[in-house]
Amino acid sequence: MDDLMGLCAWQNFDDQGVRGDHTSRDAVSTTTQEKTTGTTQSAILSLFSEEYSQRHPRASEDMEAPGLAHGIASPLNPREGMIKNASLESLQLCERDGKAEDSGVVGMEELPVPRNIKISNITCDSFKICWDMDPHTTEKITHYFIDLNKKENKNSNKFKHKDVPTKLVAKAVPLPMTVRGHWFLSPRTEYTVAVQTACKQSDGDYAISEWSDIVEFCTADYSSVHLTQLLQKAEVIAGRMLKFSVFYRNQHEEYFQHCRGVLGGQMMPSLKDNSGSHGSPLSGKLEGIVFSCNTEFNTGQPPQDSPYGRFRFQVPAEALFTPDTLLYFGDFYCMYTAYHYVILVLAPRGSPGDLYCTERLPELDVTNNRFLTRVCGDDGRVEFRHAQDVILELIYTEPVPLALGTVSHISGHQLMSLSTVNAKKDPSCKTCNISVGR
Repeated sequence: MDDLMGLCAWQNFDDQGVRGDHTSRDAVSTTTQEKTTGTTQSAILSLFSEEYSQRHPRASEDMEAPGLAHGIASPLNPREGMIKNASLESLQLCERDGKAEDSGVVGMEELPVPRNIKISNITCDSFKICWDMDPHTTEKITHYFIDLNKKENKNSNKFKHKDVPTKLVAKAVPLPMTVRGHWFLSPRTEYTVAVQTACKQSDGDYAISEWSDIVEFCTADYSSVHLTQLLQKAEVIAGRMLKFSVFYRNQHEEYFQHCRGVLGGQMMPSLKDNSGSHGSPLSGKLEGIVFSCNTEFNTGQPPQDSPYGRFRFQVPAEALFTPDTLLYFGDFYCMYTAYHYVILVLAPRGSPGDLYCTERLPELDVTNNRFLTRVCGDDGRVEFRHAQDVILELIYTEPVPLALGTVSHISGHQLMSLSTVNAKKDPSCKTCNISVGR
């Protein structure tokens, strides 16, 4: 677990040969004495091995690019077609299909270009990469350069700042090689990757091959390990447990008319939207019906206000939360407000929803957890409780007949600002974020 936390998430450079760097290719300092300008979109972590830090001690102090132009002469970046001269007197690059100029290497044979790149073992913040090379030329290779970028979205906001591209430097370790780093890999995100081979010379300069072909891949959802981390964070702020007796679902009148007239008098499951954590395995994959159960502290009843509509379907808790219903933790998030939301899944045993969740989500003890409980007393009566300090969103995975409850008009305001439909999680919140992405 330690390798998932903080900037130390990279595997040890000497043991595994991997390091990470957020470096804008359009602005790189020629020496460690030159400060990057205010318009430079560089996010430098570290680019080369410990030898460079020893020779240029100010590089890490000033967070500047460690002389990329001085150390490397490279063919063109695979994504940009051409790298502009960003006031780098010593950096001379040519077209992608050309060769490096002024490499500082005399009589160096051309290095092999990686072929047939394969990506495997993909998680939400790591992947393995390997490729084919001529075995007779591998002995010349000392390093690999990996160019990693988020895949461009044609529908993205053209006025939004572009993501800073990431260049990774790795010692030439045996393949496949694991690339891991939560500060430049996000869950459920499409990336492009290309590779160069390099040979470090005695004077510290590098001879570099042409770029490989570009390949694409998509990172995975949160695993059960990551969801358990979210669960533990949510437990900290859940607060005390309050009694409740009903689940309720707020919608517009037309929704319930559609259920009666078209759907045979029942509410049908639908795919969960994209609200919550970006790495959630529920979004766009699990089908269910969203209910609430939070109550007002002073009345013990559901609130009269709702962002979803002025009509409410209300059903006794025991009708859905039965002894044969399993409970799963799904997500923990906020939307740039003081309110925090916890998503739970209620799935009848053996149902498709249960089968989906049991492989992906942490299961909760229905009689003893910090969010939602069902406890049978000595007198045989069942008592239901919910957490006071978080807003629960309950996904029931099966159809629900309207005949199980009642539909009535509520008198409160329709507070649209509280809607969580496709709501994006606040990535800066320390309460509900973990170190593997948002």
